[in-house]
Amino acid sequence: MHSPKITPKFAPEITPSVEELEAQERRLVFRQFTYDDAWTLGSLLVELARDRQAPVAIDIHRAGQQLFHAALPGSTPDNDAWILRKRRVVERYGASSYLVGARFRAKGTTFEESSRLDADAYAAHGGAFPINVENVGVIGTVTVSGLPQLQDHRLVVEALERFLGQ
Repeated sequence: MHSPKITPKFAPEITPSVEELEAQERRLVFRQFTYDDAWTLGSLLVELARDRQAPVAIDIHRAGQQLFHAALPGSTPDNDAWILRKRRVVERYGASSYLVGARFRAKGTTFEESSRLDADAYAAHGGAFPINVENVGVIGTVTVSGLPQLQDHRLVVEALERFLGQ
Protein backbone atom coordinates (compact mmCIF):
# COMPACT_ATOMS: atom_id res chain seq x y z
CA MET A 1 0.00 0.00 0.00
CA HIS A 2 1.40 3.41 -0.90
CA SER A 3 0.64 6.69 0.72
CA PRO A 4 -1.50 9.27 -1.03
CA LYS A 5 0.34 11.83 -3.09
CA ILE A 6 0.56 15.13 -1.26
CA THR A 7 0.66 18.21 -3.41
CA PRO A 8 2.86 20.88 -1.84
CA LYS A 9 1.33 24.26 -1.31
CA PHE A 10 3.35 27.09 -2.71
CA ALA A 11 3.52 30.39 -0.91
CA PRO A 12 2.18 33.28 -2.96
CA GLU A 13 4.81 35.48 -4.54
CA ILE A 14 5.79 38.31 -2.26
CA THR A 15 5.30 41.61 -4.00
CA PRO A 16 8.39 43.80 -3.65
CA SER A 17 7.99 47.17 -1.93
CA VAL A 18 8.61 50.48 -3.64
CA GLU A 19 11.82 50.76 -1.60
CA GLU A 20 13.04 47.33 -2.80
CA LEU A 21 12.29 48.24 -6.41
CA GLU A 22 14.09 51.58 -6.07
CA ALA A 23 17.10 49.76 -4.57
CA GLN A 24 17.19 47.43 -7.60
CA GLU A 25 17.40 50.43 -9.90
CA ARG A 26 20.18 52.07 -7.89
CA ARG A 27 22.14 48.80 -7.99
CA LEU A 28 21.61 47.78 -11.62
CA VAL A 29 23.61 50.50 -13.34
CA PHE A 30 25.92 50.07 -16.33
CA ARG A 31 29.35 51.61 -16.80
CA GLN A 32 28.61 51.73 -20.53
CA PHE A 33 26.11 50.13 -22.91
CA THR A 34 27.22 49.16 -26.41
CA TYR A 35 25.68 47.30 -29.34
CA ASP A 36 27.59 44.21 -28.20
CA ASP A 37 26.21 44.64 -24.67
CA ALA A 38 22.68 44.70 -26.10
CA TRP A 39 23.35 41.46 -28.00
CA THR A 40 24.88 39.76 -24.96
CA LEU A 41 22.10 40.87 -22.58
CA GLY A 42 19.38 39.98 -25.08
CA SER A 43 20.94 36.57 -25.72
CA LEU A 44 21.13 35.95 -21.96
CA LEU A 45 17.42 36.78 -21.65
CA VAL A 46 16.63 34.39 -24.51
CA GLU A 47 18.62 31.64 -22.78
CA LEU A 48 16.87 32.21 -19.43
CA ALA A 49 13.45 32.27 -21.11
CA ARG A 50 14.15 29.13 -23.15
CA ASP A 51 15.29 27.27 -20.04
CA ARG A 52 11.90 28.08 -18.48
CA GLN A 53 9.93 27.58 -21.70
CA ALA A 54 8.64 31.11 -21.20
CA PRO A 55 6.47 32.35 -24.08
CA VAL A 56 7.98 35.84 -24.17
CA ALA A 57 9.11 38.55 -26.52
CA ILE A 58 12.29 40.44 -25.59
CA ASP A 59 13.28 43.93 -26.68
CA ILE A 60 16.25 46.21 -26.05
CA HIS A 61 16.19 49.85 -27.15
CA ARG A 62 18.84 52.55 -26.84
CA ALA A 63 18.29 56.19 -27.78
CA GLY A 64 15.25 55.36 -29.90
CA GLN A 65 16.92 52.49 -31.79
CA GLN A 66 15.95 48.85 -31.41
CA LEU A 67 19.19 46.97 -30.77
CA PHE A 68 17.72 43.55 -29.99
CA HIS A 69 14.43 41.75 -30.45
CA ALA A 70 13.45 38.11 -30.05
CA ALA A 71 10.09 36.36 -30.01
CA LEU A 72 10.05 32.91 -28.45
CA PRO A 73 7.52 30.13 -29.08
CA GLY A 74 4.16 30.98 -27.54
CA SER A 75 4.62 34.74 -27.79
CA THR A 76 2.28 36.75 -30.01
CA PRO A 77 2.17 40.14 -31.72
CA ASP A 78 0.26 41.33 -28.65
CA ASN A 79 3.49 40.96 -26.66
CA ASP A 80 5.15 43.50 -28.96
CA ALA A 81 2.31 45.93 -28.30
CA TRP A 82 2.80 45.45 -24.55
CA ILE A 83 6.56 45.99 -24.96
CA LEU A 84 5.92 49.34 -26.64
CA ARG A 85 3.47 50.48 -23.95
CA LYS A 86 5.75 49.41 -21.08
CA ARG A 87 8.83 50.94 -22.77
CA ARG A 88 7.04 54.29 -23.08
CA VAL A 89 6.48 54.31 -19.31
CA VAL A 90 10.21 53.84 -18.66
CA GLU A 91 11.09 56.53 -21.20
CA ARG A 92 8.63 58.98 -19.62
CA TYR A 93 9.32 58.29 -15.92
CA GLY A 94 12.95 57.09 -16.01
CA ALA A 95 12.04 54.12 -13.82
CA SER A 96 10.96 50.53 -14.39
CA SER A 97 7.40 50.03 -15.52
CA TYR A 98 6.76 47.85 -12.45
CA LEU A 99 8.11 50.52 -10.08
CA VAL A 100 5.96 53.21 -11.71
CA GLY A 101 2.85 51.06 -11.22
CA ALA A 102 3.89 50.25 -7.64
CA ARG A 103 4.27 53.94 -6.82
CA PHE A 104 0.69 54.59 -7.94
CA ARG A 105 -0.58 51.57 -5.99
CA ALA A 106 1.28 52.79 -2.87
CA LYS A 107 -0.73 56.01 -3.13
CA GLY A 108 -3.98 54.04 -3.14
CA THR A 109 -4.69 54.47 -6.84
CA THR A 110 -3.64 52.98 -10.17
CA PHE A 111 -1.57 54.24 -13.05
CA GLU A 112 -4.61 53.97 -15.32
CA GLU A 113 -6.79 56.06 -12.98
CA SER A 114 -4.29 58.75 -12.06
CA SER A 115 -1.53 59.17 -14.66
CA ARG A 116 -3.73 61.01 -17.15
CA LEU A 117 -1.95 59.09 -19.91
CA ASP A 118 -3.61 57.08 -22.67
CA ALA A 119 -3.80 53.42 -21.55
CA ASP A 120 -3.51 52.37 -25.20
CA ALA A 121 -0.08 54.04 -25.33
CA TYR A 122 1.30 53.49 -21.79
CA ALA A 123 1.26 50.47 -19.46
CA ALA A 124 2.80 50.56 -15.99
CA HIS A 125 2.99 46.77 -15.86
CA GLY A 126 6.17 44.91 -15.00
CA GLY A 127 8.74 43.94 -17.58
CA ALA A 128 10.44 47.13 -18.80
CA PHE A 129 13.58 48.27 -16.99
CA PRO A 130 15.75 51.32 -17.61
CA ILE A 131 19.24 50.98 -19.01
CA ASN A 132 20.94 53.45 -16.71
CA VAL A 133 24.58 54.36 -17.39
CA GLU A 134 26.56 55.84 -14.49
CA ASN A 135 27.23 59.57 -14.84
CA VAL A 136 24.91 59.65 -17.89
CA GLY A 137 21.44 58.49 -16.85
CA VAL A 138 18.75 56.45 -18.56
CA ILE A 139 19.67 55.82 -22.19
CA GLY A 140 17.37 52.94 -23.06
CA THR A 141 15.22 50.04 -21.97
CA VAL A 142 15.23 46.28 -21.73
CA THR A 143 11.73 44.78 -21.86
CA VAL A 144 10.12 41.36 -21.57
CA SER A 145 6.46 40.57 -22.23
CA GLY A 146 4.54 37.32 -22.01
CA LEU A 147 4.45 36.32 -18.35
CA PRO A 148 2.48 37.79 -15.44
CA GLN A 149 3.91 41.24 -14.78
CA LEU A 150 5.95 40.41 -11.67
CA GLN A 151 7.52 37.45 -13.46
CA ASP A 152 8.36 39.64 -16.48
CA HIS A 153 10.02 42.11 -14.09
CA ARG A 154 11.92 39.41 -12.22
CA LEU A 155 13.21 37.84 -15.45
CA VAL A 156 14.67 41.17 -16.56
CA VAL A 157 16.19 41.83 -13.11
CA GLU A 158 17.75 38.35 -13.01
CA ALA A 159 19.33 38.88 -16.44
CA LEU A 160 20.64 42.32 -15.45
CA GLU A 161 22.12 40.93 -12.22
CA ARG A 162 23.90 38.17 -14.13
CA PHE A 163 25.06 40.52 -16.87
CA LEU A 164 26.42 43.03 -14.35
CA GLY A 165 28.02 40.28 -12.25
CA GLN A 166 25.83 40.77 -9.19
